[in-house]
Amino acid sequence: MIAILKYNAGNIKSVRNALEREGVGCILTDDEKELAAADKVIIPGVGNAGPAMRYLRERGLDRVIKSLKQPVLGICLGLQLMCRWSEEENTGCLGIFDTDVVKFPPSGIIPHMGWNNFTWLNDDLFKGLTIDDNMYYVHSYYAGLCSHTTAACTYMVTFSAALRKDNFMATQFHPEKSAAAGEKVLRNFLSL
Repeated sequence: MIAILKYNAGNIKSVRNALEREGVGCILTDDEKELAAADKVIIPGVGNAGPAMRYLRERGLDRVIKSLKQPVLGICLGLQLMCRWSEEENTGCLGIFDTDVVKFPPSGIIPHMGWNNFTWLNDDLFKGLTIDDNMYYVHSYYAGLCSHTTAACTYMVTFSAALRKDNFMATQFHPEKSAAAGEKVLRNFLSL
């Protein structure tokens, strides 16, 4: 069973629908025992880092997430929350990935919204994909490049399109909205 983390962020329905298309059962939960018992956990999200981290801390879910041993996939806001700190509301985050999240420079159009390919990628999560595959992005903040970066994308700056550390992986793009290429990413995650 796949657990989708409930923390009052948006885009839950799209993730649930994508999993159903893959024939995978899922539950939406913020229950510690259900999260620990799940085969895999997905932290989706469209929203604001400040309220999201407050929700996690108030329920002790920040501690729970960091203790998970099964594969965990953060999507968009989920990726950002797994980083060290976010400029959005000056928010301390989970610190799984050793990088900060900052706002795109004001010199361009914000948010970065639409399709974009990779500048490079290297991880099992991208098996069957190339740098020419396009993914769908909607974000105003980004995680910098770091030792955990497994894929990069360029929009005004080059940023982490994906991160991985041990059983924790995350994508800044939305695989559930990225057509066939995104389905491959989800299938690769589900096969771990």
